[in-house]
Formats: sequence, structure tokens, C-alpha cells
Amino acid sequence: MDKATTIQTAVVRKACKGDADAQAWLYQQYSKSMFNICTRMTGNRSDAEDILQDAFIIAFKNLHQLKEAVQFGGWFKRIVVNECIRFSRKHIYWVEWEDERNNQLVVEEAEWWKTVNFDIIHREIKGLPDGCRQVFNLFVVEEYSHKEIAEQLGISESTSKSQYHRARHLLQERITRQLQIHG
Repeated sequence: MDKATTIQTAVVRKACKGDADAQAWLYQQYSKSMFNICTRMTGNRSDAEDILQDAFIIAFKNLHQLKEAVQFGGWFKRIVVNECIRFSRKHIYWVEWEDERNNQLVVEEAEWWKTVNFDIIHREIKGLPDGCRQVFNLFVVEEYSHKEIAEQLGISESTSKSQYHRARHLLQERITRQLQIHG
């Protein structure tokens, strides 16, 4: 076991006992990356900050449930994603996006976004309509299936698929335009 893992394990154990310094250390270690998830999924800073704060409160309150201290990062990420999903269930109005492509078998084209700078993609993802942004993040970034997304968000699987396809279409269109303008 490497030294960093041992330190994190010790800190998680201390945080579990309510040690404020240990909790502050965990906050420092995880707040930026988890804030990025929240921002990507909500599309705005204010909601992302609220969700992140709620997620830390939930995590510190339930830290005793974590079986292996070394798994804190993945466990906490799941809490963050679940809080983003909970937020979206309350704040997003879902609409089926109909398009002639939805009625055909869509053959996935190359994942073009993997060749584009992630800062550009991140900025454009935040600008997507709420439903598209949420489904795109869950499907592409968090690797949920459309069935899992539908279950989590309380929508149909076809709504999840249509929102994903709309998100891809909008992202490709917007990013292509950005690259043409700015190179």
C-alpha cells in the first residue's frame, strides 16, 4: 500500500470520529473535482455549490457506513452524483425530443468529443438545456446506461436516449462552430 493511500485511510478514520481537521483535509482533497461534477451536471455555479455542500454534509454524517476507508473517493463521488440527480428530479422539466433520427436505428459515430480539448467541451456542456446536460453527463461521463438514467431520473428510457442524442447534436454543432471561429 502506498503512503498516500495510508494517509487517506488514516484521515478518513479520524473524520469518521468527527475530527474537524480530518474533515477539512478531505474537503480540500475532493472539493474541486466534485465541484466540477456538480457544475457540469447543473450548469451553474450557485446550484453546484449548494449540491456540493449538501453532499459533504451527507458524507460526513454517514461516514461510519463506509466499509473501507480507502474507497472514500468513489463512495463520495456516488453521493455527489446522486445529489445532482436528486436536484434534477426537482428542477428539470423533461420533454421528449422528437427528430427523424429517433425513429431510426442510430449507429454511433466516432466519439468525436474525445479529440477536442475538454475545457471547450466542459464549457459547452454547461450551456446545454437542463435535460440534455443531465443525461449526457450521466451517460458519457458517469457511464450510466439509458435504463439506469431512466430509473434514476424517473423518465422513460426513450426520453433518456432522445435527450442524449439531442445533447450530442447540440454539442457537436456548438463545438464545431467554436473551432471554426477560434481555431
